Amino acid sequence: MREEVLADGIVLIHGDFREIGQRKIDHLITDSPYEQRSHDASGSIRRNDGTANPLAIPFEGIDTMRDDLLLYAKENCSGWLLSFCTTEGVAIWRDAIELHELKYKTPMIWVKPNSMPKFNGQGPAHGHECIVSAWCGPGYSKWNGGGRRGVFTHNMETINRDHPTQKPVSLMSEIVCLFSNPGELVGDVFMGSGSTGVSCVRLARRFLGVEINETYFDVACRRIEQELKQTDLFVDIPLRAKQEALKFE
Repeated sequence: MREEVLADGIVLIHGDFREIGQRKIDHLITDSPYEQRSHDASGSIRRNDGTANPLAIPFEGIDTMRDDLLLYAKENCSGWLLSFCTTEGVAIWRDAIELHELKYKTPMIWVKPNSMPKFNGQGPAHGHECIVSAWCGPGYSKWNGGGRRGVFTHNMETINRDHPTQKPVSLMSEIVCLFSNPGELVGDVFMGSGSTGVSCVRLARRFLGVEINETYFDVACRRIEQELKQTDLFVDIPLRAKQEALKFE
């Protein structure tokens, strides 16, 4: 296991999150692997537009790690747990979250306007991913979104993509802004190429990232180090929503 401290409050670990011990965090915002059946199916896609067929997702599905992740959240996280997942995975996540006695909230949607079409034309293509949410702390959950809907519309990364499921920084910045506050510590135990960490640097959050794949870990280190050197903000940060008082006629 290798640990890199890139700046005060910005710590990256190359290793398995199940082996890092107690690391207390305010929020856990992560892009967990999907179920293994989804990973296997990803390698069966065949394009007819002349470009290369996509490869199967080259890492293990969440099936054998979900309970460990939720146990880590229960023991270390005092705020939000957010994890990306497929539509089919929402109910599996909900049941597991409740089994671990965390407070399951609601699934949210990332809408992807530039997602891949269904090349064989035999049905509609996927145009979204889900994000499950749970509150790990005591008392009532709280966020910066007021009464807004949990719908996020951002294009997928199509250039300079260093990871097969890389999330756009614009998307992660909106999520980090809504579900955490400046100075809080955001953890990502499936860090990948580091989009969550880049967002945390831009938004003045502390960050703990864990990634088991050395190639992706090195990419994340490079991207976050580059962000630490920037002086300008390139992502529009959503304003904190104001919860208006409810009026009853």
